[in-house]
This record gives sequence, C-alpha cells and structure tokens, in this order.
Amino acid sequence: MKTTTTYKNKKVLVVGLGKSGINSAKLLCKLGSKVTVNDLKKAPQNIVDNLQAEGIKVITGGHPLSLLDDTDLIVKNPGIPYSNVLIAEAVRRGFTIITEPELAYEILDAQMIGVTGTNGKTTTTTLISLMLNQGRKDGEAYVAGNIGIPATLVAQKATKKDVMVTELSSFQLLGATKLRPHVAVLTNIYEAHTDYHGTRANYIKAKMNITKNQTKADYFVVNWDSEEWRKLSTQSNATIVPFSRKGTSKAGAYEKDGWLYFREEKIMLASEIKIPGEHNIENALAAITVVKLMGQENKNIVEVLKTFSGVRHRTQYVTTINQRKIYNDSKATNMEATEKALAGFNNPVVLLAGGLDRGFTFERLIPYFKNLRGIVVFGETGDLVAQAAKQAGVKQIVKTENVKTAVPIAYDMSKENDVILLSPACASWDQYPTFEVRGDMFIQAIEDLKKELEM
Repeated sequence: MKTTTTYKNKKVLVVGLGKSGINSAKLLCKLGSKVTVNDLKKAPQNIVDNLQAEGIKVITGGHPLSLLDDTDLIVKNPGIPYSNVLIAEAVRRGFTIITEPELAYEILDAQMIGVTGTNGKTTTTTLISLMLNQGRKDGEAYVAGNIGIPATLVAQKATKKDVMVTELSSFQLLGATKLRPHVAVLTNIYEAHTDYHGTRANYIKAKMNITKNQTKADYFVVNWDSEEWRKLSTQSNATIVPFSRKGTSKAGAYEKDGWLYFREEKIMLASEIKIPGEHNIENALAAITVVKLMGQENKNIVEVLKTFSGVRHRTQYVTTINQRKIYNDSKATNMEATEKALAGFNNPVVLLAGGLDRGFTFERLIPYFKNLRGIVVFGETGDLVAQAAKQAGVKQIVKTENVKTAVPIAYDMSKENDVILLSPACASWDQYPTFEVRGDMFIQAIEDLKKELEM
C-alpha cells in the first residue's frame, strides 16, 4: 500500500453506507481524514457502532445539506445519482466528488487492469484474473471493483508483485480524476443507464474515463467489431490493441476459421471454450489480449478457457432436470445481454424475462425469440416483453408474479433437451434490490422444483 498525504486532515464526507462506503470511510480514517458517513436509510446499529469506534461520524435517515458546510471532499457511492439532493447541491457548490476505485488507485502499489463496457465486464475481469493466476509463481492477480469486492480493500493488501483486475462501471468511472490503469479494456458499448446519465453521450463519456489518464506506455484494449468503438479508441493516448471476433483486426486477439489467435499465434479452438455463446468468445478474446500483453503462456490460457464454467448470474449453468439444462443469466439487465445469451443456444429455449420499466419496448428481441419454446414474463415490463414474444410467433406466453412463480411454469412448458433460461433483459429494481438477489431466488426456486420432482 502506497502512503499518501492527500487526505490527511481533510474533512471527507462519504455518501452511502454500502460495502464501498464503509471500506472507503475506514481507509480514509487510516489516511488521517476526519470522516463523516451519511446515508438516506437508517443503518444497522452494529455497523454504526463499528464505524464510530474508529472515530467516524455517522449520520443516517436523511441527507442534511448542512453536511456540506464542513466538508472538503466527497466520496460517493456509485449507485447514488447526481440528481440526489445532497449531491446536486455539492455539484452546484463545486465540490470534488470521487468514487471508491479512485481512492483505491491512489494507494495501490500493484499494477492495475481496468475493465469496462456495457456487457461482459464481470466475465472478462474473472477470466483475466484466472489466466494471470494460472501457473503463477510469484504474487497474485486479485479481482476488485464492480464485481462485488471493494477496490479499497484489495488495494491495501496488494503489493508490487500483484495485479488488481478491476471491473469498473460507468457510475464508478464518472468519479475518476487520477485513475490510470496500465491496461484498460472496453468490451463494448450499447444503450444503457440513460436514466442515470441522462444521455447516451454522457454514458459513453463516463466509460471513456477509463483511458483518459493513460499514456503511450499503457494499453487500451478495444473491441474492434463496431465502427463506433473503433472511433472511440482515437480519444485515447494509450497504445491501442484491438480484439475481434469477426477478424476485423489481427493486431491483437481474434477468431479465424473457428480458431482463436493472438496476432499470428494460434491458441485454441473456439469450440473448446466451456462457457457457451459468441459473446463469451468476445470475452475470451479480450482476456487473451490482456494476458498476452502481460506475458502469459498459451497453455495457461487454454487451461482456464477449457475449464471455466462461468460467473454466477452470467449465463451460469445451474443444473439439469430431466434432460432440461437450466441457466441463470440474471445479470442480463439490458436487451443486448439477452440477445447474446439466446444466440448462444441451438436447442429450443424457455425464457424467463421482465423487470424494471425504463421506457423501452422490446421489438428488437423478436429475431431472437424465434427459437423460443415458450416465455414466462414478470415485473413492470412483463406485458411489453409478452407483446414482443407474440409478434415473434411464440405460442406459449404466460405472465406471472415474479421469478419464483415463473420457474414451475417454465418447467411445465419445456421438453427434454430444452434450455430453461433466466435472462430478464431488464434491471431488477422493480422487484429485487439487485440482480444477484433475483438470480439467487431463481436458483432457489430451481432447487425447490428439483426436490419436488424427486419426491
């Protein structure tokens, strides 16, 4: 952990009492800051007691604007929008507002790899860390960030021998000022989070913060299969290294004739990757590009790609029940993710979909619905998803209350050799606090169904 005097004797307001907020507050305390933590909701007493025991002031149950009168800097939970009354006033007054990964970067002694994009972030982050750890004799590649492990926690233990592979969301990157990954990755950019950022342009600008401080000594690894993404790479001062599933560039990793290559070096057959779907070939190519730039051997890359079975909630294989394979893709919080999940299966699919209404309709999913045996919809967008399914000619369409009630209905629709897939195409916040909670409910409902059928 690097020492820094940046925060010494600073009055820092940490807004949001999630994992990132708690760890930020504790780190700032170690760095000599006078820390106040604020959250709109009342916090559990044990958390309050723990923070207060370290000399951290805790104010919950509202966002009093008077907090800004005695503050030098704000560390904001990424999920709190800039329209929040306290944050909006802080912006108006010209406060510096950062997020937790920015704070982690300032004390990080290890190399940093940053991964962003609309889809594929978590899988790519995980693959990179697994590949870098495979056969590793010294140090460790840690995962951190939006993947669910606070970067401030990892940064305190990572040494010069280590690497911190950090998943970075647009929410986190909006607060980037000094953050500079040695290798930055852009998996893709689609339409997402305009309810938070206001416009697509703002969303893209936040994503591109991942590379804004990079120099020619750093690498920016970019998906080369879209003209838009290729143009975005021109904004970077880093050395650009493309990856391409369509073979549009051979300067990095790419697929050709069913094989995965890095530059002119043949690595493995794409069909040998354990996790299904063309999107996971893209994720694999992004990871290959990064680890080859860092000197990893092909045998270690191949071992990971042949054995890695997927990240929880991301086209995660759950189980097989009476010759029906069941997958949990609760992380599919937008239509692009669901398109990619559906494109990864050749067998008939029974789909579970629906969730938060962000003002979209679902006609773009119609071509991907052609292979559906049936669909079970739920949540605020249930009727809209059902309407698209009807236009696609899906014969079995049922609306139900939630993921739990959808599972037995989906099973009854299915036949042997079918796939039962939760891939909602929507955020979870209409019914569940996170996509993880939604996915866990799906998995539990599958386990309950399996027990019931075995009785």
